[in-house]
Amino acid sequence: MSTALHLELSGVSLRYGEVRALEEVNLRVPLGHVVALIGANGAGKSSSLRAITGLRKVAAGEVRLNGKTINSAAGQVPAHELVRQGVAMVPEGRHVFPYMSIKDNLLMGAYTRTDKAEIATDLEAVCERFPRLKERFHQQGSSLSGGEQQMVAIGRALMARPRLLLLDEPSLGIAPQVVRLIARSLLEINRRDGITIVLVEQNSRMALALSSYAYVLETGRVALEGPSKDLMHNEHVKRLYLGG
Repeated sequence: MSTALHLELSGVSLRYGEVRALEEVNLRVPLGHVVALIGANGAGKSSSLRAITGLRKVAAGEVRLNGKTINSAAGQVPAHELVRQGVAMVPEGRHVFPYMSIKDNLLMGAYTRTDKAEIATDLEAVCERFPRLKERFHQQGSSLSGGEQQMVAIGRALMARPRLLLLDEPSLGIAPQVVRLIARSLLEINRRDGITIVLVEQNSRMALALSSYAYVLETGRVALEGPSKDLMHNEHVKRLYLGG
């Protein structure tokens, strides 16, 4: 992997009361790469994102962004400050505001920004990336399908102009043809826009296809890691996560 690190988890442990969600996890996310976290339910994938975003303070270890500590046992950088530092997250379940229009849902992603002209430009760019949103621009979020809501959630995150995009189960509950559209969009976001991506997915085949490097989490620990193309052919990964 590249040595130009954007994000690093070093010896990170995380607890929910007495439950150990992460145990001495080490992850490295180089600048400009797509890195996938795969594993079963409860393996620690979403907990890793909570550690990165500071939604949970870690019990041990450090999370570093561009070499600066953003979460440790001593404290964490608030989530809104991380947004200003270029981190945006697309949460599991999408969390679209149901009674707000598509336009207003997208604009919520730009709440830390004041550059109105550039916000308008970025809003148009999101609509070009997801034309279906433009067609339904003034409809309420509650009127959208699951796939359309996921487009809104990704578009909302892009409105923050992130340098690091975190995605938690973006394919969950979405029709296969829409999953393919979103997968293509993520590749474009990474390759054309140069945004680093951390992708948490139970759809392991999709995650490995999109990423250059991947970590397999099992019971809160990193069980395997390596180039995604190698893990795609790993017998353990094939048996447990790829259906063969």
